[in-house]
Order: sequence, then structure tokens, then C-alpha cells
Amino acid sequence: MTDYRFCAVADEGRVRIVTINRPEVMNALHSEAHWEFNEVWNEFAGNPELWVGIITGAGDRAFSAGNDLKVQAAGRRGARPRTGFAGLSHRFDLDKPLIAAVNGVAMGGGFETALACDIIIAAENAIFALPEPRVGLIAGSGVHRLPRMIGQKAALGMILTGRRVSAAEGQRLGFVNEVVPTGEVLAAARRWAAQILECSPMAIRASKQVVYRSLDAPTLEAAMTRTYPAAEVNIRSQDYIEGPKAFAERRKPNWQNR
Repeated sequence: MTDYRFCAVADEGRVRIVTINRPEVMNALHSEAHWEFNEVWNEFAGNPELWVGIITGAGDRAFSAGNDLKVQAAGRRGARPRTGFAGLSHRFDLDKPLIAAVNGVAMGGGFETALACDIIIAAENAIFALPEPRVGLIAGSGVHRLPRMIGQKAALGMILTGRRVSAAEGQRLGFVNEVVPTGEVLAAARRWAAQILECSPMAIRASKQVVYRSLDAPTLEAAMTRTYPAAEVNIRSQDYIEGPKAFAERRKPNWQNR
């Protein structure tokens, strides 16, 4: 496993766990870190043995406080990869499922990173916000992702005030899937990952691709009659046969990812 400067990477069977590892600055990130995360997620995407990704933060104070403003104020802000904050906020071609295990503060780019994941598990002490306007910025991906998840008015209530939202309110608003006691968020994320791994990895990726791509369709009929590449690949796969066969034989399926 490669040694990284700004994150820790651990592969547990089919699951990759990526930990943002800058606790001294509440896991805030800068340009150099984004490029490192880009490499980590590119490798995850291309590894056929890895089926689910989890991202969390080091320590119990912060998932990520967002952009490292001290680096920016010092004039050392460099270019980001096209995949954006933490290599995820602007990544649109990853069909493998991602889980954000939010263990504390998730603000600005940190919140945007969590929103780029498919499932958000939050510790009770988690705090979410898009406070960029308070420092003269806008949340580059958050202003697009959040309204698509929780609706325009609820999203604008956060975006136009920069206010902080608790884990419990995040669940009520609809962007948090589960709230767990502080210190238990990674265990909960592993539990969700285990449930995903019970399913066909190809069917999971096809399902994720269809959900996101169909949102752009102008009508329900257009969404349902569109061709989705991952779904077509799934239909022609061995796993497409293995699932019904295992059901008929009353055994657990042996997914091959092909």
C-alpha cells in the first residue's frame, strides 16, 4: 500500500477506507492534498477487487473543515484536479458506491465531499454547513448537489445563511441516512458496506448509474426508456445468472463481478 501524506488508506476485503488525516487543522485540505485524494480514488475506481468506498476523518472533532484558508491566505492556493475537493466533489464517473462516515465538523468542501457520496452516516456530534459566503466564496459543488437532494427551499435556507445544521436536522432534511453515537460512525459505515456487499456489485453499480443519469431526463418515460451502459453490461454478466440460480438453490450467491 502506498504511503500518503494527507490521508490514510486501508483496504479491508472489498472495502476501501480512506481517512482524511490532517487532524491538526480539523482535516482541512489544500491543493496538494486534493491531488493525492484524486490518485487514491482513481486507484479505487480501477481496482476490480474493491467494491465499496468509505471516507471519514481522523479524530473525533472533524470530518473536514473544508478549504485550508490559511494556505489560501498565504497565496499558496494551487490548481485542483478536475475531480475537485478530496478528489470527489466533482467526480461524476464513479459507479462504485461511496459512504461518508462523518465524525464531526463537515463544512464547506468537507460537506461537499460528503454530499458527493451516496450514503451519509453521521455521528451525533456532526455539524454540516456551507459557510463559503461568510468568507466571500461560494460552495462550488454544494450549491448544485444540495438542492437536488433536499429541495430548493431547504437548501437555500442553508446556502444563503451559511448556518450550521446538526446531524439530527440533517437526517430530517434528508441528506443524512443514519445518525449514530459519537465514536460509532465508522462501525456503522462498515455495517452499511457489508449490506451493500450482499448484493451483486454489477447490479449495484448499474443501479447507481441509472439513478444519477436518469435525473437529467425530462420525463419519467424518457428516464425509463433510456439505455444505461452499466445496466446493459449487468444483463450480459455471469452475476446476472448467479443471483437467480443461488435463490433457486437456497444459498448465498457467489458474486464474481463479471
